Amino acid sequence: LRVLQHGELVAEIPNPALTDEAPLYKRPLARWEPPVSREKPEHIAFAQSGDLTGQLQALLSNSNISSKRWVWQQYDHMVQTNTVEAPGAGDAGVIRIKGSNRGLAMALDGNGRWCYLDPRVGAMHAVAEAARKVACSGATPIGATNCLNFGNPEKPHIMWQFSQTIDGITKACEELEIPITGGNVSFYNETLGEGIYPTPVLGVVGVLEDVHKAAKMHFTGPGRTIVLLRAGEPGDMTDAETEFGSSEYAKEVLRALWGYPPEIDVEKEAALQRAIINLIQDGLVESVHDCSDGGIAVALAEKTFPRGMGARVDLASEGLPPAFVLFGEDPSRIVVSCDPEHLARIKEVAGTHGVAANKIGETIQDRLEITVDGNTVISAAVSELKQPYETALEAALKTDPELVNV
Repeated sequence: LRVLQHGELVAEIPNPALTDEAPLYKRPLARWEPPVSREKPEHIAFAQSGDLTGQLQALLSNSNISSKRWVWQQYDHMVQTNTVEAPGAGDAGVIRIKGSNRGLAMALDGNGRWCYLDPRVGAMHAVAEAARKVACSGATPIGATNCLNFGNPEKPHIMWQFSQTIDGITKACEELEIPITGGNVSFYNETLGEGIYPTPVLGVVGVLEDVHKAAKMHFTGPGRTIVLLRAGEPGDMTDAETEFGSSEYAKEVLRALWGYPPEIDVEKEAALQRAIINLIQDGLVESVHDCSDGGIAVALAEKTFPRGMGARVDLASEGLPPAFVLFGEDPSRIVVSCDPEHLARIKEVAGTHGVAANKIGETIQDRLEITVDGNTVISAAVSELKQPYETALEAALKTDPELVNV
């Protein structure tokens, strides 16, 4: 590894010292199963119809989903005026490289709940989603770092969680061709002998050759076609039930946890990322947002907020309850909007990468209207959805001075 500054060698490190010759620790491992059901609890049932607007509002006010504006606006997020995409403007933050047209896109991801249920699969998701967010800006992911947070590694089951997580990160990084450039590990995170959820956080950086082509997240105007890009096939009812227990909906609305995180095919994920980068660089899409926490309903709502531009969307149930369709967190999905005239070309480009591109609706003024198989399940003014999204975190973190004992 050689580092040059203006053509002068300033650092040189033999690669084997960082890889094959690095010290290895072989602590005792013991496979571990989380103390939760792997199947949906019998008392939980899902209706085949009904208004789910209130449940969407509840998710939008959830701390894992709601706007973090109240936090980041208190810090220097302009990075010496180099910021191109500020926090919340897109799936990744983008800064320019002064003196050139190039830019860097950066994103973080991690889901401790998924890693608690399956450390290897959860870690793969963390890599894939961070890279997907970078790709949704139009940048090509080129490197990753990490912060790995665990309990006491002297306990064999904690060491097993850690080992599984490393295996998952390795698998995803190899498939996505993203090298790990560094990172850190935090052990012994316990309270009264109880370890935290295994929580790997992955940061991915990508390069934009033309920073002016950085994609936006929000809908830009009415009459635009909304398209869902999907690299994998939806599972059947059994798979959906098992995976839905790991979702934000299960945690926030049902107050329950069961099952496994969604399965992910990282090879197909890589194809999706190549497809969206291609579509952005070719100027075929106007807005881009990945589907993640809260599912496609949350992704659509988040796309309406910056400009108050709504959407009318019809989704197919594929035999699943509406809650699964709206709030399921299947990976490898991206929602884009485009000029209707570009739809055929988008389908063509996506198809060359093995990615499905299906029209699901169009943008409209002021409201978010979602139907499943033609039946209305969400109907609200954009302002009614944005209010809890923008205010929930501040309300949760602020302390009433009158309640503080001086």
